[in-house]
Amino acid sequence: MSVDGLGVTIIGGGIGGLTTALALRSKGANVRVLEQADAIREVGAGIQVSPNGLRVFEALGLDEAFAKISVAGQAVSLRDYKRGSEVMRLDLTKLPKAQIYRFVHRADLIDLLATAARKTGVQIRLLQQASSVRPGAKPRVEFGNGDHLDDDLVIGADGLHSVLRPVLNGVAAPFFTGQVAWRAVVPNLVGHPPEARVHMGPGRHLVSYPLRGGQAVNLVAVEERKAWQAEGWSHIDDASNLRAAFAGFGGMVPEMLHAADAPGIWGLFRHSVARNWTGENVALLGDAAHPTLPFMAQGAVMAIEDAWVLADCLARHDHVAEGLASYQKRRRARVAKVVEAANGNAWKYHLSNPLLRGAAHLGLGVMGRMAPDRMLGQFDWIYKHDVTAET
Repeated sequence: MSVDGLGVTIIGGGIGGLTTALALRSKGANVRVLEQADAIREVGAGIQVSPNGLRVFEALGLDEAFAKISVAGQAVSLRDYKRGSEVMRLDLTKLPKAQIYRFVHRADLIDLLATAARKTGVQIRLLQQASSVRPGAKPRVEFGNGDHLDDDLVIGADGLHSVLRPVLNGVAAPFFTGQVAWRAVVPNLVGHPPEARVHMGPGRHLVSYPLRGGQAVNLVAVEERKAWQAEGWSHIDDASNLRAAFAGFGGMVPEMLHAADAPGIWGLFRHSVARNWTGENVALLGDAAHPTLPFMAQGAVMAIEDAWVLADCLARHDHVAEGLASYQKRRRARVAKVVEAANGNAWKYHLSNPLLRGAAHLGLGVMGRMAPDRMLGQFDWIYKHDVTAET
């Protein structure tokens, strides 16, 4: 086993990095996480964790703790933008118990993962801004102040602006998709039920679901536009711009948007899946390897899957190089398929022609009533997959 006693440095203290730390520590590795911020935290957004992500949390012994901080989703409700009326409903309670979907605030999940990691002996170092990585027999992480550290294995879980990805793949510019997204968490003043609601309108859609025991609602609003915002999650917009973009939406949308304050905004860019995920004693993980658009709610979950598979591959092989090669082989094709599914999903919610939209909504309603199992099962290849059971 190549993991027991292996020294591992993970760049990035987000969901992917911390899950990887836990998975590797469970195999006996000595792990440290380098986080550039002054605290391990995530602010301002919720995520959906589908059953394939929950399998990893179960394998790590976090399922009960995760259930306490998350909301179990009971349905997906597709709705007309103007009236707010339901077009199609997918009843998630009819799925097997293991196929539960959960909604969680990122900050709560980050806190859970960081606390669990520290309890297992993972070192989390804050204010560590990595500037570059040198693969090698003892890969080196270099910092802007001239310091450096060496370890047996270095993992880049440092997101869109990874310092390791260009070392392995060169610099590649993403392209703007013609869409921007806002995100906000607002008080649940509308009695939002424990379900994901997608309000579909011409050239835009809005997703909402509850967080924190139903006390809050997560909003993600996407609009097609020629003007674009810089990529990244740190940009703040005036809430009046969000409300103006969705002014024609009815139902509970106006009241939810009225409660939004200083929403985040970012441009949606399409990236290629990295050709090379690994080098000499280095590896990429999560968004550093495969940024994805948010239209399948799989960005964080793919990183969670990566974490387990990387640790499993290293534990199954006698040499790190063999484990890393197995990791890319097991992950790249699946992730590429998920990314492509997300790339092609947004237009379904954005139909502008009222006749076409009406016909599409009618068809969705018929399918939801006549073939609910087919509608629920169309993405089983994503949601039912269990990386912890792979051999």
